[in-house]
Amino acid sequence: MIGIMAKYPRVTEFDVELGEPGTRTNLFVELIHDGLGRAVGVPIVLVRGKRPGPVFGITCALHGNELNGIPVVHRLIETVDPEKLRGTMVACPVLNIPGFTRNEREYRDGKDLNHLMPGKEHGNESQFYAHRLVERLVSKFDVLLDLHTASFGRVNSLYVRADMTNPVTAQMAYLQHPKIILHNPPSDFTLRGTADELGIPAITVEIGDPQVFQPRHIKPTIAGARAVMSHFGILKSKPRVQAAEPILATGSSWMFTDFGGLLEVLPEVATTVEEGELVARQLDIFGAVVREYHAPFDGVVIGKSVNPVSPTGARILHLGRLGDLDGLVTPEAAAEQSKVDK
Repeated sequence: MIGIMAKYPRVTEFDVELGEPGTRTNLFVELIHDGLGRAVGVPIVLVRGKRPGPVFGITCALHGNELNGIPVVHRLIETVDPEKLRGTMVACPVLNIPGFTRNEREYRDGKDLNHLMPGKEHGNESQFYAHRLVERLVSKFDVLLDLHTASFGRVNSLYVRADMTNPVTAQMAYLQHPKIILHNPPSDFTLRGTADELGIPAITVEIGDPQVFQPRHIKPTIAGARAVMSHFGILKSKPRVQAAEPILATGSSWMFTDFGGLLEVLPEVATTVEEGELVARQLDIFGAVVREYHAPFDGVVIGKSVNPVSPTGARILHLGRLGDLDGLVTPEAAAEQSKVDK
């Protein structure tokens, strides 16, 4: 049986013109070589429309155990007709190849790729890999959706990270119809932040939990991706009906344990808590309560730990801050801007 790397074309320089107008092309973009000198490349599906237009990039699994984005990409590939597309869709099911093949979040050297973007041309293993991802792939995009999930031992709501002072990325965030939108300025060493700094509007969509496929999160994420593509004129899509406005968090922080034991986190994701509210208890191995943890501010639970075994310094919950929205694009402002754009 022919291996997948031998089955499809491999390139070191990616360009949307590698595909003919009105076609779909599978290929690998080579980034590095392993210790045997074998090329390591990321898989790409290049869907090139009949008519010229923007290049829409959608990427998954920059953390190797965050898999919910993969079926989003697969479904988009199945349903997007190149004959009706204006512009190009570049879909990458897996960015972190070493992490993905090892069922691990980090890169092979233990580093988090999403904390060291845009990498370094003359850096260590992970820095060089990150540099090549940006140079050979992401820099070719006009707009980016980067899909993530929670990591091992934690769960997430369906939420979006975006620069909510930027009307373009704010509109992209609202088009996802998430439960929560978290304002994140771009200069944070993430792939999203790097794309923003390159002038490529980008958001991060956090799709639930790690190492699983969750249809209840996958389906709305597909609809959100299509809505963004429609917004940029890449394809035609029916307007989505917003069931409820998302909760807009102005920032966020994690709570951590200051003692070891068995942790019980009380609120569910996407629920709000008040400052001082009891949010977690920690028991010793005999069942006695040794710590109680309270919300440090009014907030919304973006994600939380589900691993009961919690040493000192373990994560408790990811709390989005609720408060003054001054300077951020609100749902009302985004709706008015959408009318102007049309």
